[in-house]
Amino acid sequence: MITLLQPGKIVFGTGCTKQFCDDYIALGHKRLFVLTVPVIRPMISEMIDTLTEKGVSIEVYENIMQEPSVNDFKQTLNAARQFGADSVVGVGGGSVLDVAKLVAALVDSEQQVEDLFGIGFVKQRGKWFACLPTTAGTGSEVSPNAILLDERDNMKKGIVSPHLMADAAYIDPKLTWSVPAKVTAETGMDALTHCLEAYTNKFAHPVVDVYALQGIRLIAANLLRAVKNGNDVEAREALALGSMYGGLCLGPVNTAAVHALSYPLGSEFHLSHGLSNAILLPSVMRFNISANPRKYAEVALACGVAPGASDEETALKGVEFIAQLSKDCGIPTTITELGIPASAVDGMAKAAMGVQRLLKNNPREVTEEDARGIYLSLTPTPLP
Repeated sequence: MITLLQPGKIVFGTGCTKQFCDDYIALGHKRLFVLTVPVIRPMISEMIDTLTEKGVSIEVYENIMQEPSVNDFKQTLNAARQFGADSVVGVGGGSVLDVAKLVAALVDSEQQVEDLFGIGFVKQRGKWFACLPTTAGTGSEVSPNAILLDERDNMKKGIVSPHLMADAAYIDPKLTWSVPAKVTAETGMDALTHCLEAYTNKFAHPVVDVYALQGIRLIAANLLRAVKNGNDVEAREALALGSMYGGLCLGPVNTAAVHALSYPLGSEFHLSHGLSNAILLPSVMRFNISANPRKYAEVALACGVAPGASDEETALKGVEFIAQLSKDCGIPTTITELGIPASAVDGMAKAAMGVQRLLKNNPREVTEEDARGIYLSLTPTPLP
């Protein structure tokens, strides 16, 4: 059995931000709470002017952190309540979109966000909201997931609910044109990880496989092009579409061990989500291949790798392709390069075991000792 959750409306195409304005005006809402970040503000000035001229009152909130915490969210929620928002739009990367979802859900609710971590705890639909992604990475615009850092135990945690699905998503690749190469690389690897972990997931499904494989093909063929030339419109459009496909995998199937092991890297060492996933992905793939060589061989073929003499050989060639792609995009290959000592491995392995929501999806069981081994494979001088 599979349940597909998608926004009520998905609009994809360069310049479709104008369509958002037309659609929003037609809905008749009057008080729009806009979540974004300062670097994006100039890119949406025309959108804001258009809506303001049509009599829409707008509050722009720009204080979202890269890895937003529960307290960050509460400050944002209070701002939306004071403004009296009747609608919400997130324009930004995954952090902005995740906070926008939760603001829309809770602005009129008495539920506390700390009580919602896990699956299915949001009681009701909130205000109308839309998502406009500015990175090709998280796929948050089409997923029912939101991630926050919980300061109580310094761990990133997920909130998953059908009520967090956007009413509308507008994926305008033009909003990604100015994204720096480093962010393009990290968010692109995040999107690739979404697709890959969905396809090889213990709960993979043929319907979702269609999205996952096409996402892998698009990202594998276009990520390096976009990193090298941010003005490559064709590559930017392909990445935005691949990221959307990855997001469509998150609700029905979700991710697995790469994401689970990435959480401590973000929580404890403040690595970006995409960077954490990119560093971990090849090592976790090697660990998982024995559980389903055929699926990992098919991933390799989707990346454009020539088939080997066996599924295992093909799958390993796929791992090497992805490791090289990540390296070519300028992403470090070890956690030590990022200032994370081998002495931190035991604590990270223990913390990762708390993310059973994702580990249960992994094609191969991951023990604490397995997690420790994966982390140690990313240190040049492993502990004894």
